[in-house]
Amino acid sequence: MTALGDLIEIDDRTVLVLGQELDLAHDQPDVANALVHRAGDTLVLVDTGVTPAFRAALRAAADRVGPWSRALLLTTHGHPDHVGNNDLADELGVPAEHCVPAPDLDQMRDPESYWVRSFERIAWAAPLPAPALADKVMSLFAPMRPFAATTRTYEERPPERIRIGSLRFTGWTFADGAVRVLRSQGHCAGHVIVHLGDCGVLHLSDEGNGPCGAMVDADQLKIQTVLGAVAGLFEQEEAAVLTDGHTFAVRRGAEAASHLDGLLAQATALQEAALGLTGGSGPIRPSTFTTRYAQAIAELGAGGANPNEMFTAMMALNQLRELGLRPEPAADADADAPWSRPTLRNPPPPR
Repeated sequence: MTALGDLIEIDDRTVLVLGQELDLAHDQPDVANALVHRAGDTLVLVDTGVTPAFRAALRAAADRVGPWSRALLLTTHGHPDHVGNNDLADELGVPAEHCVPAPDLDQMRDPESYWVRSFERIAWAAPLPAPALADKVMSLFAPMRPFAATTRTYEERPPERIRIGSLRFTGWTFADGAVRVLRSQGHCAGHVIVHLGDCGVLHLSDEGNGPCGAMVDADQLKIQTVLGAVAGLFEQEEAAVLTDGHTFAVRRGAEAASHLDGLLAQATALQEAALGLTGGSGPIRPSTFTTRYAQAIAELGAGGANPNEMFTAMMALNQLRELGLRPEPAADADADAPWSRPTLRNPPPPR
């Protein structure tokens, strides 16, 4: 059992600060794990979670890995459970730099609109209308402080080609190359992962949160591509320790590679199951598909962190789209209108 703010010491200058699971029934927000590391004289914070209690745990972890005279705060993506304490960078008493992904700026500035858009897609599965539900969900994450005085986007820096072992990435390096931010963009549009080269830690954040992404801006191919690439880093011993945003564990070496391979195997199995559930080429309603899809998830043990009916419905829609289905036109804009495969016909010859 773990509690919010527990610290897992990876080495004498690297600590994983544990978050907590979402519990909507009891108005408990989920809080993402954060990574705290010292690279030379630079304090590196990867995400800041949310809630004052977690903020205090970050300060304790920063004291544990010290001493440091500079600070670098890296945001992996813009979801509220990762960014609520970002203004901590202003309180550290040292020169600080804070970077966020440009594609996630809109949702960080206006998170309710992002969640309205997500919940509108699953109106048939949501307990409240999308605006009311988004307001309720975001109220769990107050106070929300996603920006610091020094916040800039990664994309304001020149992009770099980063080679780690035999693998190539694009992204940005910090702390004289000891910290590598690698573009992944699977879990959501701006997502990045972080590789700490001086201690071998690879922080996957939410790219490993289940075999199928749930968010409206998730990209299934990118999720699976980054999982495969990171597994390769462990096989080549270019990474030694795997951490993420919602698994309250530290995985090392072969265990990390096996975990990543397991996620990829689940993704393939889940897509195969979903294909069978669509019933061939005929139309299927999202609500009907989601019920069956939830059963497949349970049978495969393939769910990610914070499972609930709404996230399952969001995953189901992404899976339908991944299989090539599209919503049929509905005069009343029914979110549960049938989905089907587009008809493939050549256009009539010109007259």
